[in-house]
Amino acid sequence: MSKYLMSLQNACDYIKNQISGQPEVGMVLGSGLGTLAEQIVNPIIIDYKDIPEFPVSTVKGHAGKLIYGELSGKKVLAMKGRFHFYEGYDMQRAAFGIRVMKLLGINDVIITNAAGGINESFTEGCLMLITDHIGFIGPSPLAGPNIDEFGPRFPDMCEIYSKKHIATAVDSAEEIGLSIEKGIYCFAQGPQYETPAEIRAMRILGSDAVGMSTVPEAVAANHAGMNVLGISCITNMAAGMLDKPLSHAEVMETTARVRDQFMKYVKTIISKMEV
Repeated sequence: MSKYLMSLQNACDYIKNQISGQPEVGMVLGSGLGTLAEQIVNPIIIDYKDIPEFPVSTVKGHAGKLIYGELSGKKVLAMKGRFHFYEGYDMQRAAFGIRVMKLLGINDVIITNAAGGINESFTEGCLMLITDHIGFIGPSPLAGPNIDEFGPRFPDMCEIYSKKHIATAVDSAEEIGLSIEKGIYCFAQGPQYETPAEIRAMRILGSDAVGMSTVPEAVAANHAGMNVLGISCITNMAAGMLDKPLSHAEVMETTARVRDQFMKYVKTIISKMEV
């Protein structure tokens, strides 16, 4: 067993000893979106720093807690905060939480993020279902020796984001009367925001939104045979699209404004998910 796989197993064993029952749905809650975890019933809360080998979140808006309990009739395990490449973690560490979820027996995961809008028809505060991504701008979480316990050396990437879960998400939006977007998410390494020229290039490539997360997790999840639903909250329009500078404060303000509809939406999705 490799040192990395052993570290994943150590984290998994610790979490198993803290919870009871089998988690069915995993969630990664992005910047400002962690309030959804407060809706989890009978929560068991574990600080990342207490989990052996587990990375620690360092960004404002990422609480660094793992929360297990019931949400919309299903057992869920939520990461309230994630790990980013720009924090100094390599891509394997950025995908650490997802791989621990797989070892815990989770096969369905909802990955959320705050993103900048590139599609000119988007508005600040809208929600976008990720149908595909552009991630070759950064290194891969699959680089290095392949972990055969998770998946093959050269995994197919034709359906990283589950069409079944996207259909459920569309039905859920219709049920609660929520207007939803669909689009392609582009990964940027960060932590600096993109330049206007970079945004123009991303638009030419077909990107609808841009952010500094999600892709490493989604690639690792797909490699491990997990079903992924990706949701972006478009917190601001990307560089050069509006005559104002970008700031993390704006990201947090927008996620706070859409918090209630985001929580209602994800809770509805989970209630309708077939896992």
